[in-house]
Amino acid sequence: MICLSDNTIQSIFCCCCCCSMQKRNEGLIPSNYVTENKPTNLEIYEWYHRNITRNQAEHLLRQESKEGAFIVRDSRHLGSYTISVFIRDKRNMEATVKHYQIKRNDSGRWYVAERHLFQSIPELIWYHQHNAAGLLSRLRYPVGLMGSCLPATAGFSYEKWEIDPSELAFVKQIGSGQFGVVYLGQWRAHVQVAIKAINEGFMSEEDFIEEAKVMMKLSHSKLVQLYGVCIQQKPLYIVTEFMENGCLLNYLRERKGKLSKEILLSVCQDICEGMEYLERNCFIHRDLAARNCLVSSTCIIKISDFGLTRYVLDDEYVSSSGAKFPVKWSPPEVFHFNRYSSKSDVWSFGVLMWEVFSEGKMPFENRSNLQVVEAISKGFRLYRPYLAPMSIYEVMYSCWHEKPKGRPTFAELLQVLTEIAETW
Repeated sequence: MICLSDNTIQSIFCCCCCCSMQKRNEGLIPSNYVTENKPTNLEIYEWYHRNITRNQAEHLLRQESKEGAFIVRDSRHLGSYTISVFIRDKRNMEATVKHYQIKRNDSGRWYVAERHLFQSIPELIWYHQHNAAGLLSRLRYPVGLMGSCLPATAGFSYEKWEIDPSELAFVKQIGSGQFGVVYLGQWRAHVQVAIKAINEGFMSEEDFIEEAKVMMKLSHSKLVQLYGVCIQQKPLYIVTEFMENGCLLNYLRERKGKLSKEILLSVCQDICEGMEYLERNCFIHRDLAARNCLVSSTCIIKISDFGLTRYVLDDEYVSSSGAKFPVKWSPPEVFHFNRYSSKSDVWSFGVLMWEVFSEGKMPFENRSNLQVVEAISKGFRLYRPYLAPMSIYEVMYSCWHEKPKGRPTFAELLQVLTEIAETW
């Protein structure tokens, strides 16, 4: 996404006019390059298609053939809109595309189901991405103009895992993490990316490069996309999708008191969706926490740094005596026996839910790592956050069963969270 000032837009317009007068050539540039970057402006959203017909919408969605794939398009009536959604009947597996008119009541609020009213269409779409609430399916996958349910990676080949350093331009430093410094950059002159410079000697590079080939094939709307790695020079660079709103932990703390329980639940649903995908693909995160989730420009939460901790050298990360070991997010089998699984990720997810509903508090804030290990081993668990209803706390608590087999799967957690969201 490119955000241009009024002066820049004027310059582009003048430049285009001059070129046209001199060469008598005409050209097109993408509308979102010169559209106002406001949350209520539909042009900035990948799901919005201005001039697409009903038949074209059906063709595009049938090509994707994914339950819950959707677009928003202009209706035949001026100033009104339609949501088109791909639905597959669970009984006979028959596919169809449903069209829902977005209506506006007398007070100017938008709705599809009359019980759920919103100030803007993006708010309406956000809500229905997490709750069916009258639709036959949640709006699961936004389909962009390229016809891709994962527009962030459209046009990139998963076979090309190595990136040429000459294709990267560093714009500015935007943070630092356990792996090294993080920069905002550009790839191939026009793709905005995050570039992580890995501290030399911090990671087992050969192992990670092999794993990067696998990680690039993991594509989900709730995972930060890995574009590739740059290994032709030191330090090693990891190039990923750029997330405008930064780290979830800071996002929660900066908006303390301003996020409703519905939004907090939708944050957990986003993360659970991404983790269910990793679980289904037998991929373990190993360090799931609010600090390792990022927030997009449209406030979608995506999981970052999945799988990376496995390749951090033992003396830097795995030692339970070191501050970098995430003891407060770890289950007994990890801090006692170093045994990781999807069920250890489930434990961490319970702690992450606690972080979300406590608006970014540190778990076990007054206890040392050693005290946490002792307390958890004796059966102690985190208290219920003030903003968490009992139904939410019960979900958290189910993640903290002493035995991995006693914890739910992410698929089961997602179902429970969706059911809770439907009742709110």
